[in-house]
Amino acid sequence: MSVRVRPYRRGGWEADIRVPLPTGKIHRERRRLTVTSKSAAMRFAEQRERELLVYGPRQPEKEVPTLETFAPRFVDGHARANQQKPSGIAHKETILRLYLKPTLGSKRLDAITTEDVQRLKHHLRKQKPKSVNNVMTVPNTLLKKAVEWGVIPHLPCAIKLLKTSSASVDFYAFDEYDRLAQAAHGIDTLCWVTVLLGGDAGLRAGEMRALLWTDADLDRGMLRVERNDWRGQVSTTKGNRLRYVPMTFRLREALRAHRHLRGPLVLCRATGEPMTESALKEAIFRAARKANLRCTGPHMLRHHLLFAPGDARGAAAGDSGARGASGHRHDAAVHAPESRGDRGCDSTPRATGSWRHSGDGGSARRKRV
Repeated sequence: MSVRVRPYRRGGWEADIRVPLPTGKIHRERRRLTVTSKSAAMRFAEQRERELLVYGPRQPEKEVPTLETFAPRFVDGHARANQQKPSGIAHKETILRLYLKPTLGSKRLDAITTEDVQRLKHHLRKQKPKSVNNVMTVPNTLLKKAVEWGVIPHLPCAIKLLKTSSASVDFYAFDEYDRLAQAAHGIDTLCWVTVLLGGDAGLRAGEMRALLWTDADLDRGMLRVERNDWRGQVSTTKGNRLRYVPMTFRLREALRAHRHLRGPLVLCRATGEPMTESALKEAIFRAARKANLRCTGPHMLRHHLLFAPGDARGAAAGDSGARGASGHRHDAAVHAPESRGDRGCDSTPRATGSWRHSGDGGSARRKRV
């Protein structure tokens, strides 16, 4: 640590200051002073030395990118680099394109305020709280990664999620599901197998479309579920879990009747090409229309398996075993099925509670219902 003052060759004085930094390096600073006396130059140099010791040298300001500029770097460096599922990557890209770029895209990352976040929530006020939370998790993760990568020094705002309420879950009663299976059997084997894979085995729509014949052991009556198809991109199942599901007798019979040589997939088109998501939904909707039943989609069949203890599937593996084999976690209270004519209101069996799918993280205590 030293301060030197000497005459400058073009007039005036030059201050030469050397200060040790906490990193062990020596910071040197030379300045030309326009003062007339050497004592005034020394006073300035000593004052500057004290400033350097207390505050350190001035750091060059980084150019902070805008959210629109940083978005591709976030998707590549976080989602794709961590090998997230194609559906998760597409989810982030869609939220960035539809909601974040139009509202916050022109703002620098360090200039995004809590009020800007609240304006975004106000823009999404017509959507359900869960949908709003799905949107808000993307900027929350994006800003945290910007801090982690040194793009900004700290989080510029606070992002709080909305409170959500437990929603009811619709599923088929025993007699309704039997009618649905019989209706699907009367259409064709493809429709029959599709309904039973969802209702008897509890497979998700993507798991059905990615199921291979080599995954179905008809002799032992076991299904191996390890793949998921999302818009033609095959990856691991939700939660990256391999599971084995015992077949019911009618599912094994349906698979034997449906056995074909068009390709390796159990569910496929007549040409052997993979079955699309819309085609799988239409197969289930056809059976529901024929049986004169409501249908909200393929996932409603999984709800029947999870909330209908005592059926053939539950009797084979036990109620909790059936849910574990399906890869579904939940903590819910189930209303007992009642006949529609007993009361003057709709007594369709429904389940309410806090739902947790396999792979969502956290723990959930299972209850026998």
